Amino acid sequence: MDEPLRFRIDEIRFSERDVVLRLPFRFGAATVTSCPQVYVQVRIRFADGSTSLGCAAEMMIPKWFDKNPALSNEDNFQQLRDSLTAARTAYCADANNKTAWQHFAQHYKPLLKNGVTAGLNPLAASYGPALLDRAILDALLLKLGSSFAAGMSANVAGLSLQGSGLADDLRGFDMARFMSLQMPRKQISARHTVGLADAIHPADKQPGEPTDGLPTSLVAAIARYGHRDFKIKLSGNTEADLARLMAISHVIEDVARVITLDGNEQYASADAFADFFEQFTSEPQLAPLVAKTVFVEQPLHRDQALTQDVSKLARQIPLLVDESDATLDAFVQARELGYTGVSSKSCKGIYKSVINAARCAMWNQASPGASYFLSGEDLTMQPGLGVQQDLALVGWLGLAHVERNGHHYVNGLMAAPNDEQQNLLLAHDTLYEYSFDAVRLRIRGGQIALGSLDSPGFGTGQAGGHISWDAMRSSY
Repeated sequence: MDEPLRFRIDEIRFSERDVVLRLPFRFGAATVTSCPQVYVQVRIRFADGSTSLGCAAEMMIPKWFDKNPALSNEDNFQQLRDSLTAARTAYCADANNKTAWQHFAQHYKPLLKNGVTAGLNPLAASYGPALLDRAILDALLLKLGSSFAAGMSANVAGLSLQGSGLADDLRGFDMARFMSLQMPRKQISARHTVGLADAIHPADKQPGEPTDGLPTSLVAAIARYGHRDFKIKLSGNTEADLARLMAISHVIEDVARVITLDGNEQYASADAFADFFEQFTSEPQLAPLVAKTVFVEQPLHRDQALTQDVSKLARQIPLLVDESDATLDAFVQARELGYTGVSSKSCKGIYKSVINAARCAMWNQASPGASYFLSGEDLTMQPGLGVQQDLALVGWLGLAHVERNGHHYVNGLMAAPNDEQQNLLLAHDTLYEYSFDAVRLRIRGGQIALGSLDSPGFGTGQAGGHISWDAMRSSY
C-alpha cells in the first residue's frame, strides 16, 4: 500500500437545519418530536498546498447521549454543540501534517478528558470528533477520487494501532489485512424500528396523526416497505411490554426473519431484566417472536451495565451494548461480563466501528464456536449525508441488516430546499425516490440498494455533497 496522505486541518464550519418528526419517536423515557441536524464542512490542506473539502451530518437527538432528566432538550443540544466546537479547536490547533487516523488518535483521549471538565460524558464528548472524522475522510477520499469502500479497504486513513495507546488488546492483529478483506454489500436490509408510541394497526390512530400518505402504523409500514427485519423497543414495564409484544407478534410472526429487542437502559439490574425475559420466553403466544429474536440491546442502565455480570442471561440470548459503548475499550470490558455484541453507530465514530469489528473477527477466530458480533443501529439518520455515510460504513463492514427509522419518523427530505432534494435524487437514483411531494429513502422488499455509494468521497460523490449550505438556519 502507498504511504497514506498526510495533511492539516485548515477550517471547520458547522451549520444546522431543524427537523420536525412526522410521528413522535418514543424510546425509553424520552419522546422526540423535533431536533436540529448539524452539518459539518472541513477543509484540509496537503503538503503541496492543495486543499480538499469534505462534509458530514448527524441528528442531535436529545435524551440519548445524556439521559439526565434534569437537562432540557436545549441543554442536550448545547452539549453536542460544545462537543463539536471543542473538537474543532483541537483539530485546527495542530499545524502538523498527519494521516486521517492520526488526527483522530492524537485528540481522542484529551477530548474525553476535557469533556469531563466541561460536564460531557464520553458519548457526548465523542460526538464532535465522530462528525469531524467523517468529514475529514470525505475530503481525503475526494482528493484521491476513491469511494469509501475502496479507500477503507486500502486503509487510506492510515489506521494503525501501533504506538497509538488505543485498543492495545489488538496488538499483533493485522488490521490492514482485515480491512483489505472486507466484502462490501450491494444492498442491505432495513431493520424497522417499532417505537413505544407507534401504532400497530391502522385503526390505532393517535391524536394529530399525519395525513401525508405515508405509513403511520406497523402494518402499513410492512405493506409499503416490505420489511422482514424488526427492532422492538421495550419500556421496562413487563406487563405492558408483554401485551404490546403479543400485539406485534400477531402482525410480524409470518413475515419476520430477524427480530431484535432494545431495552434502552430501562432495567435497573440484570435480575430485573432476567425476570422480564423469563416471562417473555415462557409465554406460549410469544413463541414465534421468541424464536426469531437474535439479540437484546442495552437492557441495563449505562451506570450499571458494565458493573454487573450478565453471563448467565447471555447464555440464553446474546446481549449487545449500545449506550454503554462510550469509549474505545468499552466492548472489551463488556465482553468480560458476558456481552457478545456491540453497536455500530456513526455518532460514536467510524474508527470505533472498525476497531470493534476487528475485535469480533479476532475473538471469533481465537475461540471456535464463539459468536461476537457488530450490529448496525440508528440515530434517526436522515436522507442525505447522514444516511449515505452510515450506509457506506455498514455496507463496507458487510452487515446483513441495519436499523433504519429516519424514513418512518421524518417525512424524507421535506425540510431541505427542492434543489437539494432533486440533486440528491439525481446522484443516488436507486437509493432515493420521489413520492408524496418529497425525496425520500427508497426501500423495496425491505432492502436498500447501496450501488450509488460506490462513488468518490464518503457517500457524497462531490465536494459539498449536493447540500444547500446557504439555506441553513444557522452557521458557526
